[in-house]
Amino acid sequence: MNARALKNVAVNLILIVLAFTVQTCVFPLLPFLSAYPNLMLILIFSFGFIRGKQAGMLYGLVAGLLMDLSSGRPIGFYTLFFIWMGYANGICTKYYYEDYITLPLVLCALNELAYNLYLYLFSFLIRGRLAFGYYLFNIILPETIFTVVTTLALYRLFLFISRKLEELAQRRGKTIG
Repeated sequence: MNARALKNVAVNLILIVLAFTVQTCVFPLLPFLSAYPNLMLILIFSFGFIRGKQAGMLYGLVAGLLMDLSSGRPIGFYTLFFIWMGYANGICTKYYYEDYITLPLVLCALNELAYNLYLYLFSFLIRGRLAFGYYLFNIILPETIFTVVTTLALYRLFLFISRKLEELAQRRGKTIG
C-alpha cells in the first residue's frame, strides 16, 4: 500500500472514530438533548452517495462493527443495516451533483426513518412493545429532524474532505507518472 492510500485510510478511519465517539460518548451527556443526530448514519450515507457503493459498504461495515461492539447486541445487528444503507446510497451516485443539497437531505430523512423502523421492528415489536405512536413522536421524528439539520452542515464538510482527498490523489498521480 502506498502513502496516498494509507493517508486515505487514515482520514477515513479518523472520521468514523470521531463520529462514533461524539455520537456515543458526547451526545448522551448533554442533558438538554432529548434526541440527537445520528452521525454514523450521516457519515455512511454521505460517503456512499459521494463515492459510490463500495465506499458506502466499507463505511457501513466499519461503522456497523463499532456500533455492534459498543451496544452489546449480537454482532451484525447494526453492521447488516449499515452495509445495506451504504450500498443503497451508493446506487444514487449517478444522481450526484456536488452543489445539489436537496437529494442528500431527502436521502438522509429516508435513511433515518428506515434506521428507526429497523430498530423498532427488531428491538421493540419483537418483544411485544406495540406503542408505535409513542416511538414515532418521541424518538423517530425528533431524531430525524436533528439528523437532517445536522446533515446541512456535515454533508458540506464531508464533500470538502472528499474533494481534497481526490485532489491529493490526482496531484500525486501526475507527479509520479
